[in-house]
Amino acid sequence: MIRVLFAVIIVVCCCAEASEMTIKAMSFNVRYGTAMDGENAWMHRKDILVNAFREEAPDVCGLQECLAFQAEYIVEQLPEYRWTGIDRDVSGKGEMTAVLYRHKALFPVETGHFWLSETPDAPASVSWDSSLTRMATWLRFYHAEGNDFFYFYNTHLDHKGEQARQKGIAVICEHIDMLPKETPVILVGDFNAPAEQSRPYEIAMENGFSDAWLEAEERIGPPITWSAFKAPDPDQDKRIDWIIYRGPVRVSRCETVLYNEGGRYPSDHYPVAATLHIGKD
Repeated sequence: MIRVLFAVIIVVCCCAEASEMTIKAMSFNVRYGTAMDGENAWMHRKDILVNAFREEAPDVCGLQECLAFQAEYIVEQLPEYRWTGIDRDVSGKGEMTAVLYRHKALFPVETGHFWLSETPDAPASVSWDSSLTRMATWLRFYHAEGNDFFYFYNTHLDHKGEQARQKGIAVICEHIDMLPKETPVILVGDFNAPAEQSRPYEIAMENGFSDAWLEAEERIGPPITWSAFKAPDPDQDKRIDWIIYRGPVRVSRCETVLYNEGGRYPSDHYPVAATLHIGKD
């Protein structure tokens, strides 16, 4: 009887071990909803954007330039998602680095925010040559199917200040360096700096990150992510929206998503999506 009980315990323990997690992550600058964009204003493109989400069906997505009413509209139309975020100026009205996630697959057990400044814990703080308040939002997710955890960070670096971009990515790396070694981390965002061609990208790579676009077994779409609400220029090579990662991760697919409806695009950025497989080394 004791031997049978011992065998059962071993089986239960083995079943409880973490297995590989497959995560479809996306980064999407949704263009702030109060912008005076004429025929591309939010009211004219919001359903195209929702349809882009429906088509891609990410498990988790970092949104940039997102206002609260935009996040609320997305989850109203797609109730399988929930979102979290805080506006960068803590005014209740500003842009967020919000995170959208599929709530039946991913469970946020911790979440937080910090600012890209010399005082990261001070809300709405600004440093260096940053033209605007910049921040990052992070979540520690429990993945029920994989029975394990991973971290997801979302950010939006400054569009004018080069020093702010370099210092900002360094602040993010310092925050992530406080996590236990080999912790799986996915970092997405609009970095306003071209991948493989800028100092902020180099800083990220020097701090142990890998680029999902470069490491993917399959790449789809052009190496450009700013759309200006138009089809991509085939001669451009400028990925300013990245999905990068640290830890035991394999990337099977990465795509610059060109979803449009009759030539109408959901935002002035193309979303970037990657399928990542997180497991133990």
